[in-house]
Amino acid sequence: MMMNMKTVLVIINCIFLAIGNCGGPLMMRLYFQNGGERIWFSSFLQTVGCPLILFPLLFSFLRRRRRLEEQENTSFFLMKLPLFMASIVAGLLMGFDNYLYSYGLAYIPVSTASLIISAQLGFTALFAFFMVKQKFTPFTINAVVLLTVGAVVLALNSDSDKLANETHKEYVVGFIMTVGAALLYAFILPLVELSYKKSRQRITYTLALEFQMVLCFVATCFCLVGMLVAGDFKVIAKEARDFKLGESLYYVVVVFTAIIWQAFFVGAIGLIFCASSLVSGIMISALLPVTVILAVICFQEKFQAGKGVALSLSLWGSVSYFYGQMKYEEKTKAQETQLSQLPVTDSET
Repeated sequence: MMMNMKTVLVIINCIFLAIGNCGGPLMMRLYFQNGGERIWFSSFLQTVGCPLILFPLLFSFLRRRRRLEEQENTSFFLMKLPLFMASIVAGLLMGFDNYLYSYGLAYIPVSTASLIISAQLGFTALFAFFMVKQKFTPFTINAVVLLTVGAVVLALNSDSDKLANETHKEYVVGFIMTVGAALLYAFILPLVELSYKKSRQRITYTLALEFQMVLCFVATCFCLVGMLVAGDFKVIAKEARDFKLGESLYYVVVVFTAIIWQAFFVGAIGLIFCASSLVSGIMISALLPVTVILAVICFQEKFQAGKGVALSLSLWGSVSYFYGQMKYEEKTKAQETQLSQLPVTDSET
């Protein structure tokens, strides 16, 4: 039996998400490990691939125009002003979040950074409770506690987790920056959801792609200003010549870093619309041990007992959160079914 189009899209977006979620941090570590030192430039690379989103948007536009041939004017962009302004605000926050993450990854191992970033799941639930009135269940509280304890275990394990030729101060600052990146991203996710709810537009996959493109473009401009202030453009050519893997491979790393990070964004959005945000979150959490293992294999990063405990707590917290969400959704659907089966009274007709 042939798979339907929705199933094919889910599989494609899962592949995109897996490539971006695992490959993005590894490419950035490759950059820093082989002589790359520009924090703002590496932040810039996380969203500069946003023009790639124009291809699916163009495809969507051509489909709409064929479907509405009798109408003379078919708008290329569907986004209205309120949602456009919201995407600009989210983009500025994302640009700063990219900087925090790049700064952290310059001074801590990929495996450690991935474990810290996993804590954002619990804090996303916390922010969503206040911003979009998401229900807070005992499973959510359990997840927040476990993910926070996991980050604390990593902090206590800092002395044996430093990179080569790195001071304790650099490690601590990198650790704090990565925690800040996780917290800020945890705030951005419900902010985007709130923007959708307040937009008064029907949110389609095309509209979500438009939002993502504007967000990434603004974040890229934010980092571009940082690059100009830091003088990155003056030293990129020299950094490429001094790159340990060679000048040509420097530009290969740069280009593929941008493409791989964009695959993450497109895959995450695609899964939310083809399946659900729950499936997207499960996929990201399921890839956590893969990223950690790849970092240990590719860069010979240390994997001490403390990091193993943190990984276990992170996975436990993620499973707890998603199990609670599944139970809550099952309960909500059951209540909706019961309400739909209630008899309609004369006064309601």
